Amino acid sequence: MHTPPEKNIWFPAKRYGWGWGPPCAWQGWVVLAVWFVLLLTSALVLVERSPLTFFILALVLNAALIYLCWRKGEKPRWRWGKK
Repeated sequence: MHTPPEKNIWFPAKRYGWGWGPPCAWQGWVVLAVWFVLLLTSALVLVERSPLTFFILALVLNAALIYLCWRKGEKPRWRWGKK
């Protein structure tokens, strides 16, 4: 019988609540660091010049982070702790 390949998880599910916790792989840490640097840089450059552009860019960056968490993390569901 053929077993499916194990999924490489970058973002584990939180123990309590819905969503993901801190990364568990170096790739997840790189994604989080790049997201943070891009968000901070755009805040420093765009907030005073063009708040709307910053808001749109922040939405895009957050959507990209959530997409990567969804693709490379455990499937989110409400959790109540260890069973």
